Amino acid sequence: QVQLVESGGGSVQAGGSTRLSCAASGYTSSPFCMGWFRQAPGKEREGVAAIYTGGGSTYYADSVKGRFTISQDSSKNTLYLQMDSLKPEDTGMYYCAADTRGTTYGGNWWWVGSFGYWGQGTQVTVSS
Repeated sequence: QVQLVESGGGSVQAGGSTRLSCAASGYTSSPFCMGWFRQAPGKEREGVAAIYTGGGSTYYADSVKGRFTISQDSSKNTLYLQMDSLKPEDTGMYYCAADTRGTTYGGNWWWVGSFGYWGQGTQVTVSS
């Protein structure tokens, strides 16, 4: 059973930085793609960033380009999200997700339905 466990959230001042981690376990084969999503109160869950684990290609939502960096440490089965120049609108619950079926090969890394496994989420609150 695949398990994803996020950590690293918390309260941050606007303009500050923080790094989220996602520890993965239980894979029978490497996932095709790993992603970070976020959900603010009253809003739909949205794709923030994704990395295709084979080639290392990365993709970002326009709202976080140039500020967030997704990376992976395959030796530790850990996914990261470095978040810099944080804004109050970055506040939300951040989720790690894994695609083990290849659904994201159509380029739809931003779609919730492309990912079959999810972590429990970690809260990030950015105050102005």
